[in-house]
Amino acid sequence: MRVAIVTESFLPTVNGVTNSVCKVLDHLAETGHEAIVICPSAGAPSHYRGFPVFEVPAARYRSFPVGLPNLLLQRLLAEFDPDVLHAASPFFLGAQAIAAANRLGVPSVAIFQTDMAGYARRNHFGPATRLTWKFVKWVHEGASLTLVPSSASMDDLQGYGVPRLKHWARGVDLDAFHPNNRHRAGAAALRERLSPDGEVVVGYVGRLAPEKQVERLAELRGLPGIRLAIVGDGPSRASIERATEGMPVTFLGRLGGDALSEAYASFDLFVHTGTEETFGQTLQEAHAAGLPVVAPRAGGPIDLIDDGVNGYLYDPADPAELRQLVDDLVASETLRLRFGEAGRRTVLGRTWTNVCGELVKHYESVISTPRLVLPAQRRVRLS
Repeated sequence: MRVAIVTESFLPTVNGVTNSVCKVLDHLAETGHEAIVICPSAGAPSHYRGFPVFEVPAARYRSFPVGLPNLLLQRLLAEFDPDVLHAASPFFLGAQAIAAANRLGVPSVAIFQTDMAGYARRNHFGPATRLTWKFVKWVHEGASLTLVPSSASMDDLQGYGVPRLKHWARGVDLDAFHPNNRHRAGAAALRERLSPDGEVVVGYVGRLAPEKQVERLAELRGLPGIRLAIVGDGPSRASIERATEGMPVTFLGRLGGDALSEAYASFDLFVHTGTEETFGQTLQEAHAAGLPVVAPRAGGPIDLIDDGVNGYLYDPADPAELRQLVDDLVASETLRLRFGEAGRRTVLGRTWTNVCGELVKHYESVISTPRLVLPAQRRVRLS
């Protein structure tokens, strides 16, 4: 199978979209498929896993490259002659790619991964929020199939009339994130640094950006017997530092590979703060590492946490509830271990091999389905 992956984000930028694309490319390479990657210009490598990577003109918006309208995209697709287009978190570049694929008669699979409408709503864009949903609907109407990561996202897209939706989750590396990593020398050293007097380590992993709402960790101020550990970096770091000033918190910066595995292994419990997650990959990683998870009752976490079994869901409008649930876990090592074991069992079937195998079946389904006349070229009405 020949797969053209058009993504709004790729290396060297590291985020959920990039990570998912890399995992898909790994699987395609290991299972004998052919692929190309097309992404906005931002210093990407020329190849990944032997697959060529092509950059198209881009502008930068708040440090992110945004693909610009250009003729190169359609030429690259036509020359590669793919069996299917994979549009990763499509917005500007993805919209162009889906339209080009329709002109070329190539079926497309769009991966809904970024809640752009939520971004507009949180930033009080007013009428622009509705316009953003119109644009999202227009983009996905052009795709042969849209894959959605959670029931909350499915409800949102169905509510706005987006057609041809199916569920597709994300995988997790069960070896990189494993309870046994606690015995590694690096994890033990980090644990000693984070918890010099045996405190319970409350960890967070993710981008430090406004939509992640990491400042919410300040609601744990004064809770006895804890230390906070924050993994990640981003534009909200200074704001989070101000919010948590005077608290026992360690900022570990952006980590990857063994260092990230050892960070999870040094935590006792994991707290997620953002309410706009379409999925929640770090929650899966925490579960794989055998950690109890506390997260908002909103978006992707609703599907990932069995409340009272492998973690807790809290009302994001009630600071006292987050504090109380964390305090319950801090007070009981037995409860932490029970939730952590249940979390590990939750993700045992979610390997990237299994999840990417499901994705290939979705590719096959759109390839074998007679082509529909899709409205990818209609204009978006602003009213």
